Amino acid sequence: MTMKANFSLRDQSGAALVVALMIMIVLTVIALASSFTSIFEIKLSGNKRGITDAFYAADAGVQAVLPVITNFNTSNFTLVQNTGSLPQGLRNESIDSSFSAPALSLPAGVNFTTPPNVTIYHTTKTGAPRGLGFGATGNMGYEYYIIDAIGRDQLDTTLISTCQVREKVVRFIPNPQGGN
Repeated sequence: MTMKANFSLRDQSGAALVVALMIMIVLTVIALASSFTSIFEIKLSGNKRGITDAFYAADAGVQAVLPVITNFNTSNFTLVQNTGSLPQGLRNESIDSSFSAPALSLPAGVNFTTPPNVTIYHTTKTGAPRGLGFGATGNMGYEYYIIDAIGRDQLDTTLISTCQVREKVVRFIPNPQGGN
């Protein structure tokens, strides 16, 4: 009888199966965790690409407006009647008029799937700009503008990224009489 009880304790025919199942469960959890991490990283890099693409589209809108001097002809601007209609970040600026359809000067071969939405705002600010390192107060006039561009991700994806770039610009205008 002691022989039979001792024999049943040494019988390990199911232990290998239990150990194999435990190892498979651990490996499955590791595989699932790595696949979830990979999917998350792919989505994150796609979002970063879309945001970067939207930023460059908005910045290109600002840069394409600057070289066209007719964009800054105030006869093209419409008066802003209500500052509440301005974007939130511009309501504290002294804006008197806006131009919502400026011409974009794009290099040859540059196309937008969705062009940036660019608006130029004219402010009532006067006087010489600070920090230029020279005094050009006698023979120069100054006009202050704010260029607001909203760019969009240029790929057709389900998640569309947008970015807003705002740049303040000063236009120097020589006085016809000249001199200091």
